[in-house]
Parts: sequence; structure tokens; C-alpha cells
Amino acid sequence: MTQQTTGRRVVTNMSISLDGHYARPGDPRDMGWVMPYAVTDVARDHLTSLWKPATTALLGRVNAEGFLGFWPTVIGMEGADPRDEGFAQWLVDTDKVVLSSTLGEAPWERTTIVDKPTAEVVADLQATEGGDILVLSSGSVIKALLAADKVDRLALTIFPVFLGGGPRLFDDGLPGGQWALASEAAGEHGTLTLVYDRVR
Repeated sequence: MTQQTTGRRVVTNMSISLDGHYARPGDPRDMGWVMPYAVTDVARDHLTSLWKPATTALLGRVNAEGFLGFWPTVIGMEGADPRDEGFAQWLVDTDKVVLSSTLGEAPWERTTIVDKPTAEVVADLQATEGGDILVLSSGSVIKALLAADKVDRLALTIFPVFLGGGPRLFDDGLPGGQWALASEAAGEHGTLTLVYDRVR
């Protein structure tokens, strides 16, 4: 049975090291390596361009706890960059879907907890009205969507560091396919942002 979709794009955003990893070996929650680069103009502008057309945030549990534990505190923070505040406010106000088999109920407002295969959750969301579905830095979610060929727009921020190990975003065995470069920008400290659209 073919499902009629509304044309909602699935947009994934991830920061990776120059040697292809999205987390340090042994400690996926340590984001210290990201910080000098995440606060550059190019990284902030990149994130802004992704959340503005999005009306749903899709996250794994670990990322949801990290993002929703930190970002709301940025709203009204003295000296906060307006782009950071804008993202924080969007994250609080937007519909959030968190993939988890362990969370019973959401401790955050406007949040639905779902325990289903990632591709199925995305298909359900695409069958509803709305803007882009933005997957925020959740490695396991993005990897599942890439494996199922469900990513329409792949956004990457590449930081000029080698982590020397850790989980990789692009595993062997992904479905073959072509991508078209939609935008690129380079900024401070050698930070590079790339956005690719899936050619179908």
C-alpha cells in the first residue's frame, strides 16, 4: 500500500570530525570538542537555516535529554547570541518526537514519546501536514534513516579535528545514491557547513 505524503522533507543535521566521527571514543556525551566550532557564525547561521522551515524536531532519547536540558536555559541568558536564543525558543515551542523504548512519558512540553522503528515514525510524520522534520544530531536516528534511504536533506558541519575513533555517521552497506550540493559555507577555525539534497 502506498502512503500519500504531504511532501514534508526529512532533514538531518550532524556535526562530524574531519576523520568522520560524531563522538569521541568511549564517551558519546562529551561534546567539548564541538564547542569552539559550534559558536562560529557559520555554524550558527547553518543551524538557523535548518530550523526556520521545520515544524517538528525528531530526537533520540539521549540527545533529547541533552538538548532539552540545555537549550531552554539560553532563553533570556545575558549576552546570548540572538541566533542561539532563536533556536532555543523554536525548540521549546515546536512539536518534538522522541524515539525511546525506556521513557514512559515526556518530561518536556509539546513532546511525544514513540517506541517504533525510526523509518515508520518518519513515514507517519510525513503523512501529516507541516514543515520540515528536523533530526537534531541524533546519531542512531540519522543512521537508521540513511539505511532506510529516508533522508531528503543531509546537513553536515565539519570541524577540523581528528577524534581518532568513535562512532561513524556513514557505515558500510548504506544504499547507493546521488546527492546534490544545495549550499556550502566556510567560517572561522576552518569550520565547514555542507547541505546536500537526495537526488531521487
